[in-house]
Amino acid sequence: MISYIKGELADITENYAVVEVGGIGYEVYMPSTTIMGLPAIGSSIKLYTYLHVREDAISLYGFKSKDDLEMFRLLITVNGIGPKGALAILSAISADDIRFAVLAEDVKTLSKAPGIGSKTAGKLILELKDKLKLETVFEQRLKNQEAKSTAVSVVAQKKEEAIQALTVLGYSASDALKIVNQVDITEDMTSEEILKLCLKRIY
Repeated sequence: MISYIKGELADITENYAVVEVGGIGYEVYMPSTTIMGLPAIGSSIKLYTYLHVREDAISLYGFKSKDDLEMFRLLITVNGIGPKGALAILSAISADDIRFAVLAEDVKTLSKAPGIGSKTAGKLILELKDKLKLETVFEQRLKNQEAKSTAVSVVAQKKEEAIQALTVLGYSASDALKIVNQVDITEDMTSEEILKLCLKRIY
């Protein structure tokens, strides 16, 4: 089992990133929220991972935090939810919100994830509710809030704005994502400065 992977961020796509370790590039699939928060290509990165082995494929899934990894592991225990389904859920809903939605039997929130209808959301609640305790869920949310940096959320927002601006200019979402992730974006940069740097990468 691969517990984590640490190396240089070599490439980024809409669904996965390539992390180079010892001259080998590993494709690591991640939630879209994690991809949006990645640093510039060439940066050092550490991801907590889950190795999924099937007869016809071996896939590596990566997460920025152990909490997201644990939620992913929990989701794939639900009958009918595979790794790709769990990734889609974590792309749409945070681990904290998933836990609270399960405890509150909130089918509507869980159904926000693509491919998760009310029936699957109900099954998810049924199978996970007994595995979660309200006290632990509150403690985990507090830990996650303390761990989050305001700067990180600001940078992620600026990245999203730059991607949207590039798509308006006619670039595909995939190309826009790749371009933006080549730029080292800081909290104090303006949207105009970021867009100029992105366009320099193209021309």
